[in-house]
Amino acid sequence: MTAAYSHLPPILDRFRAEHPSVEIKLTTGDAADAMEKVVTGEADLAIAGKPETLPGAVAFSMLENLAVVLIAPALPCPVRNQVSVDKPDWSTVPFIMADQGPVRRRIELWFRRNKISNPMIYATVGGHEAMVSMVALGCGVALLPEVVLENSPEPVRNRVMILERSDEKTPFELGVCVQKKRLHEPLIEAFWKILPNH
Repeated sequence: MTAAYSHLPPILDRFRAEHPSVEIKLTTGDAADAMEKVVTGEADLAIAGKPETLPGAVAFSMLENLAVVLIAPALPCPVRNQVSVDKPDWSTVPFIMADQGPVRRRIELWFRRNKISNPMIYATVGGHEAMVSMVALGCGVALLPEVVLENSPEPVRNRVMILERSDEKTPFELGVCVQKKRLHEPLIEAFWKILPNH
């Protein structure tokens, strides 16, 4: 859903300028489901995080390498107390996790890097926006693309603090995906050509 605010408008502006009579049907939802909707033909195109292994039938055009941030509640609460010490005991900190997708993979790598074999999972949710809300409510900490936090409503954003930012070794590649076999279709081809990397 965040990509509908953060990345889609300039792309659609260019597309609509070149193809004003094309009707666009936009569906928002969990970014982790976007790639699957393209693979199954439910969607013509999708904005999605690039998985570790891209399905062979899918073409991916990168829009941006997004920073990933670990966030915690900013307001006084037990979780904030746990993470505000010099060396938090991460195995006792509750985590809000994506139920699937590239962000889920990033937190699993983070657990491994921090030698957390049995993390305390407070909740697994579909949709990064719900993760921000749960952190703002003091339920736990979460790892997610920074753009999700930046596009959260101010009352929610103000209740969250960033603990750490990802390094370049673990980028979150956001891009547009489509079935390769459909790239020759006139509308798909026209959209693909207006993307920044084409």
